[in-house]
Amino acid sequence: MEIAETLVEIGRNFYGRGWVLGTSGNFSAVTSREPLRLAITASGVDKGDLAASQILEIDQEGRVIAGEGKPSDETKLHLTVVRTRGANAVLHTHSVWSTILSLKNDGSLEIEGFEMLKGLSGVRTHEHVERLPIIDNSQDMTALSRMVAETLEKNPEAHGFLLRGHGLYTWGASLSEARRHVEIFEFLLEATGRMKS
Repeated sequence: MEIAETLVEIGRNFYGRGWVLGTSGNFSAVTSREPLRLAITASGVDKGDLAASQILEIDQEGRVIAGEGKPSDETKLHLTVVRTRGANAVLHTHSVWSTILSLKNDGSLEIEGFEMLKGLSGVRTHEHVERLPIIDNSQDMTALSRMVAETLEKNPEAHGFLLRGHGLYTWGASLSEARRHVEIFEFLLEATGRMKS
């Protein structure tokens, strides 16, 4: 499956950049809309050594329909973003800067004035203000997915969100757009963090 190979390449690339160390992070991509199917990384796998066999296919309820293993613990969040945003890919990283800034800000993090903002879909000027909502983390994925849905509905312009003490979620109309959004956000988060420190 071409999508699986792309997710493997993304995992290795992000691991090399320090954004998904250990077994952190998870990635998904829509393989079918009707019925809804996602390719998603298996739980507990090292993204630096990710293999295509560790990419599972799940249905709209998060049940595995192809592959062996357990899907990411955060599968419900991926499904929520896909449904709420109409995204075709969802990528989640655990970088140092996304974690630090999620703990140092309340409610949201506003980023403005950077030329790199123009790498986000639909943004045409560095004067854009990107508001990254910050959602309190929880191990209750049903409750957390409800909070994600509510937050995204209240922030229709947001290109991503932070889970407090956890990391970044972003998405795109394609895997390449979602990957670009991660790269843009990780640059913006590091630049913002360094300026504030």
